Amino acid sequence: MQKRLRIGVLYSRVRVEEKWIFAAMEKRGIDYDRLDDRAISFDLENPAPWRVFDAVLERSISYNSGLYALRILNAFGIPTVNTAAVAEICGDKLTTSAMLARDGVPQPRNVVAFSPEAALEAIEAFGYPVVLKPVVGSWGRLLAKINDRDAAEAVLEHKATLGSVQHSVFYIQEYINKPGRDIRAIVVGERVLTAIYRKSEHWITNTARGGEGEICPITPEIEDLCLKAAAAVGGGVLAVDLVEHPEKGMMVNEINHTMEFHTAQPISGIDIAGEIVEYVMEAAKRV
Repeated sequence: MQKRLRIGVLYSRVRVEEKWIFAAMEKRGIDYDRLDDRAISFDLENPAPWRVFDAVLERSISYNSGLYALRILNAFGIPTVNTAAVAEICGDKLTTSAMLARDGVPQPRNVVAFSPEAALEAIEAFGYPVVLKPVVGSWGRLLAKINDRDAAEAVLEHKATLGSVQHSVFYIQEYINKPGRDIRAIVVGERVLTAIYRKSEHWITNTARGGEGEICPITPEIEDLCLKAAAAVGGGVLAVDLVEHPEKGMMVNEINHTMEFHTAQPISGIDIAGEIVEYVMEAAKRV
């Protein structure tokens, strides 16, 4: 008799995406446990309680909580979606950019510095405007469009004063005058499921910041670029964010490993949650 698989879903808060994922599990009759990352703990010398799971889907809002949980689960030999290695890359914009550059995937020009002085010199060499991003963060938070030297000095001084390790890494990206939109594509394994335009009059187009979603046709160019980007970071369940450069064409801007899809699922009519669940089940069966 074939073993009945058991899945864990690690989460921070039950958002609409988690509701859809739980519903997809229940629709398929899957045995699953809801694992609130605020309530769990790991005894590193006793992996047995966790080995009841054939796979764990990570949906934590906190990058650190999710990453360390994945590292422990992978050390216990438990398959996870995504893996700790993928989460570590995608949760850090600098590491993502390094992997894309390694594989020759088109992306905006990026420069990194480790002091305000070096950062200012790099920004001046870039020419204004530029975008200053935190290496870790989501939902378009803590992004700064720097229009002149006065603004650059003020923002760099502010980051230096904050004093955290992350604020000592200055990730500088060229400002792209995009056509009032970017593209978010959903990749599951070797397939690009769907893509949406995120449209806004503001230069930050995240739907979390008020951007509106609209279906985007998946062209061969979009499909090829998304699959190359996904492969560069290790693959899995990913959102690949693309930007249309007015001179250089389509580029990969960011990759998200615990993406929200509350806009993409209803607009596309594709059961993204169900596709994610199917992918997790396949990961569990491979063991």
